[in-house]
Amino acid sequence: DSIIGGKKTELITIKNHSGMEVCLTNYGGRVVSLSVPDKNGKPTDVVLGYDNIAQYADTARTPSDYGSSVGRYANRIKNAQIVVEGKTYKLRANDMMNCLHGGGNTGWLHKIYDVKSKNDSSVVFAITAKDGENGFPGTVKATATYTVKSNNTLDIVFQATTDKETVINMTNHSYFNLAGEGSGSAMDQYLTIHAEQYTPVGEGSIPLGENA
Repeated sequence: DSIIGGKKTELITIKNHSGMEVCLTNYGGRVVSLSVPDKNGKPTDVVLGYDNIAQYADTARTPSDYGSSVGRYANRIKNAQIVVEGKTYKLRANDMMNCLHGGGNTGWLHKIYDVKSKNDSSVVFAITAKDGENGFPGTVKATATYTVKSNNTLDIVFQATTDKETVINMTNHSYFNLAGEGSGSAMDQYLTIHAEQYTPVGEGSIPLGENA
C-alpha cells in the first residue's frame, strides 16, 4: 500500500470457485490483473497492467489509463467545452484542444476511490467530484462495482448521482490480450461487442454525434 494525495491505496483480490481471480486497486478504480483458466486450465492474466502502484501514479514517465474506471467523461469532448442548460462550460484540454477522459491526469483515473464495500467476489469503489472539477458542472457521487461471476465473467456496474444538470460517461479502460500478458501482439485477435448502437468517430477520434 502507498499514500497518494493523502489517501491510502489498496490492492484487492476478488475471485470465484471456477478459477477466475481479479486484482484491483482503488487508485483510479483499476483492474490490475484478470486471470482466467485457458483451454488447458492454466491461469492466464489477460489484461495489461503494471507491477507496482508507482508506475500507475507516475503520470510524467508512465502515463496510463490501464484498467481504470474513467470519469467524469470517457472519450474525447471536442474543443474541451460542453453546453448544459444553455450555459457553456470550458473543460480542461489535455488532448490537443480536446478534453480526454475527464481531464487525463487530473481526472478520476488518477484519483483514489474509497472502498465502499468488498467481499470475496465483489468490490464497490466510490468517488465524489466537486462542482467545477476540470470545468464540469455539478457535484457528482459515483460508484464502480466489480463482481466476479461463477461463469468466469467480470460484471461492471457504474452509477452516479448529481446535484445539477451535467454529463456523465463512465467506463472501464482495460486492454486485453487473450493469449496472456507478455505473450506478444494482440493485433490478430478479434472482439465482438453485442451492442445495439455505436458512435462513429471522425478526425482526431471525435464522435460525429450520430449513432450507427
